[in-house]
Amino acid sequence: MSEHDAGAPGPADGGDVGVVDDLVVTVTSTGTDIVRGVDLRLRSGRILGLVGESGSGKTTTGTALLGYARRGAAITGGTIRIAGHDVRSLSPAEVRRIRGVDIGYVPQDPSSALNPAIRIGRQLREALDLHDIGTPAEREERIREIMPEVGLPADDQFLARYPHQLSGGQAQRVALAMVFLPRPRVLVLDEPTTGLDVTTQGRVLATLDELCDRFDVAALYVTHDLAVVATIADEVAVMHDGVLVETNTTRALFQHPQHGYTRALVSAIPRLRPSDPTLDPTSRDDEDHSEEPRAVRAPLVLRVCELEVSYGASRVVHGISFDVREGEIVALVGGSGSGKTTTSRAVGGLLQDWRGEVLLGDEALAPGARHRQASQPRALQYIFQNPYQSLNPRRTVEQILRRPLELFGLASGRAARDRTRELLADVQLDERLATMRTDRLSGGERQRVAIARALAAEPRVLVCDEITSALDVSIQRAIIDLLLRLRDERGIAMLFVTHDLALVRTIADRVLVLENGALVESGPTEQVLGDPQAPYTRELVANTPSVDRAFAT
Repeated sequence: MSEHDAGAPGPADGGDVGVVDDLVVTVTSTGTDIVRGVDLRLRSGRILGLVGESGSGKTTTGTALLGYARRGAAITGGTIRIAGHDVRSLSPAEVRRIRGVDIGYVPQDPSSALNPAIRIGRQLREALDLHDIGTPAEREERIREIMPEVGLPADDQFLARYPHQLSGGQAQRVALAMVFLPRPRVLVLDEPTTGLDVTTQGRVLATLDELCDRFDVAALYVTHDLAVVATIADEVAVMHDGVLVETNTTRALFQHPQHGYTRALVSAIPRLRPSDPTLDPTSRDDEDHSEEPRAVRAPLVLRVCELEVSYGASRVVHGISFDVREGEIVALVGGSGSGKTTTSRAVGGLLQDWRGEVLLGDEALAPGARHRQASQPRALQYIFQNPYQSLNPRRTVEQILRRPLELFGLASGRAARDRTRELLADVQLDERLATMRTDRLSGGERQRVAIARALAAEPRVLVCDEITSALDVSIQRAIIDLLLRLRDERGIAMLFVTHDLALVRTIADRVLVLENGALVESGPTEQVLGDPQAPYTRELVANTPSVDRAFAT
């Protein structure tokens, strides 16, 4: 009998080690049900994808399996059985005992699972010590075995590192190792690869799939990324507004979605293959944005010449050159550490120390935004990846949008108020949000406010740094439609930084591929993605999660 079998009844539901029947989760202050009547079955060795947009209840459902409800909410109805345990009938102490042993949890942000002040080797040992699993020698042996399983070194030097000394991918792999060490029967994963570059994401997904299969773990994979679900899940359940609207095998759900909401989600997925429409045909024309020789004769609005950026003695961008024309969208792609964000920050005036030349039209841009001419910040606007950091939580949406209008002398008084409503409409936000503080908004709403703020300046160039990476697929689609419309109607040029190659094919006219700070390939989008020449580009394409590739056989 293994350690986690001791005292456990074991599965008694026809092979289902995780069973959820008629789950209800309620906001205690209002009595509003945010999850209603959800039924799930988790089977050993299989992965169930739970998908939906922000506010759908998917994360609330996932954490309910651990007997947990977020502050202000409570599990008020239904049955939750994990490895034979009736979770709702257990005492708090008993629930804590089954967490980790019978059910494990992997968060979206590995930093929330790792203590920054403790070396990772000690944290891994504590994961076993907590549940009194094995002798000290057996625990050490298990750690040495699991590290290669997650693609990490098992040597003393690596185990002596602190979390801040790990890359994002390494930190997420350590979190996976920690949760698999006690050999749980059920695993809940909450967006575990969000924010990782495609190469690292691909490796983490492959590792997860192998571990679930090897250790016969039943996994619930919570995400808004349908391409990832198509790659890894055996079955998919779709949630909308707290209700489960459709469940099916992965292939059947993606190829023959039954519910209208599911059909809308599937139709909004960016496609890597050119033969598949990126958007619903009813919502766009027959124009293929990736193949049109757009802006061939348009004037240059941005030119970067021999850009070099160093951090201390380490050079991270190696003399790259490129240009962007009026009405053109150029994608800058690469994995973590490729230099793409550093390049965009240099162009955007967020770095003080770089060499080379950056021209806006025929005007040279100084390294720092503070040293640039007064008109230049208005003409070149930067949109950050993380709206939680780029928006002042103490300001209302209207105050945030009014600032560039007044700063650049574009509108004031009632005209500024009216313009803020127009900007909100442009990014598909209700005008009633104008009076709300940004700390009351969802992540997707905040990012759309950040985009609206940039548009308020009426710029010639937008620098977009991973601006859709945290957005739901339908919101992402709306933002992409908005950016394409701005390009077509106003001739705005864009430098679009991303690691999502399927999204690149949707929006970009040209692609620049960076590896270790060097430009390794560039050209029209269809050419680069359809027939990549550089080995690194081929690796990126191969590792991009793709619905089409998942069902190619």
